[in-house]
Amino acid sequence: MTHSILRPIVHAAFGAAIVMATALPAFASSHREAPFISELPKVDATDFYLFNSYEPGRQGFVTLIANYLPLQDPYGGPNFFNLDPDALYEIHVDNNGDAKEDITFQFRFNNANKDTQFTIGGKRVSIPLINSGAIAAGNTANLNVTESYSVNIVRGDRRNGRARAITNRADGAARFAKPVDNIGNKSIPDYATYAATHLYNVNIPGCQPGRMFVGQRKDPFVVNLGEVFDLINTNPLGSVNGETDDLADKNVTSLILEVPTACLTAGDPVIGAWTTASLPRSRVLKTKDDEVDNGQGGWVQVSRLAMPLVNEVVIGLKDKDSFNGAEPAKDAQFADYVTHPTLPALIELLFPGAPAPTLFPRSDLVATFLTGIDTPATGNLNQPRNVKPAEMMRLNTRVDGAFAPKAKGVQNNLGVIDGDLAGFPNGRRPGDDVVDIELRVVIGKLIAAGLYGTPAQAPAGNAPLTDGAFIDDGLFDAGFPYLRTPLPGSPN
Repeated sequence: MTHSILRPIVHAAFGAAIVMATALPAFASSHREAPFISELPKVDATDFYLFNSYEPGRQGFVTLIANYLPLQDPYGGPNFFNLDPDALYEIHVDNNGDAKEDITFQFRFNNANKDTQFTIGGKRVSIPLINSGAIAAGNTANLNVTESYSVNIVRGDRRNGRARAITNRADGAARFAKPVDNIGNKSIPDYATYAATHLYNVNIPGCQPGRMFVGQRKDPFVVNLGEVFDLINTNPLGSVNGETDDLADKNVTSLILEVPTACLTAGDPVIGAWTTASLPRSRVLKTKDDEVDNGQGGWVQVSRLAMPLVNEVVIGLKDKDSFNGAEPAKDAQFADYVTHPTLPALIELLFPGAPAPTLFPRSDLVATFLTGIDTPATGNLNQPRNVKPAEMMRLNTRVDGAFAPKAKGVQNNLGVIDGDLAGFPNGRRPGDDVVDIELRVVIGKLIAAGLYGTPAQAPAGNAPLTDGAFIDDGLFDAGFPYLRTPLPGSPN
């Protein structure tokens, strides 16, 4: 891609604003995005990230982050937020553009109840809490419930390919301890140090070593959630930091892998990736004496996430559950939602001062969400050489020239549309303001830039829309696992 060409196009076309008297819609994160998955929070994917690692000294690695179990109140005891031991959590990578997984990382979880008991009046009685005292790095004897997990790498088809275990470089073990959630400062006085003992250097079969962390984190998504769903009760041309982040007091559970780039690519520097969660087709409800049916009849995919906000504001309500259950190779059934989107029309209906783009089909959105971007003016940003249109996150793993990862402090939170080729929609870093970026793309920024159609087909395309909830790389750490320590249930 030619950065010298892209930057003047981007800045010239995206730098101006139009005057609007009324508010425009914004988006919400992938929390409770479809009717069925709202009933299954433990397998609800909230966000997905894919980026060339920007920690100093880690060039040549790609970081993948899949967040699950939305809207965790830090004070959510007494059981807190274990993942589902019956579920299969997966991160998939397509490295040849055919919309099918070539590499899959599979996570399975297990919860163990130690059944801590106290002697009460001469009788041994089980305690009602998940811990009986303080917990610290290297001292977890007071934990009553422990959570562990295993991870396999599967090459080829996710169900029929060869699966091999990822192991701990320190001792060769194939099972890893997951830190308990941040119960509070009395239970875990130094949670950051305790959680850091669960950051693993791992052996990945067929690859050079990588790193892994699985555990609770502060929810990294920032969005003005409440006002968005109150009939868009906000000002889209206001200050980029003038509104409340309604997820500021929430945690999530993160599956974080850092994998050598060479392990993920196959002759093409562009990869696509997404995350899914599946449950057994037949599952027995647990009682004291029940055995859980762990997979009779196969798996049913119930959650899917790659590009942010797609199922929330692109896919029609009647197809949201179907989208969550579909594989990317079958995305042709949802094509109309991208080529002829309803969201811009809804914006225009509610706010006549913001006319929808008139380009049909919306080739700009097809490129952004389904194929990756490659135009004569920009060159190839992130489109696979032999691409089949499908919804997934696409990343150009090149790290030379304009594609070089930007360290914390110098990243542009508007990513590609403001000249930072290492940011969204070329992958996604935690500090990329995907809400503002997608608002502007949906209303026609790429059309206004002359990259697709003609500027006249996007009369509102140069509006600097914002949901007003600010995010940038300053909210995250400079290195792995990037996402910050979760909020404690009891801050006192």
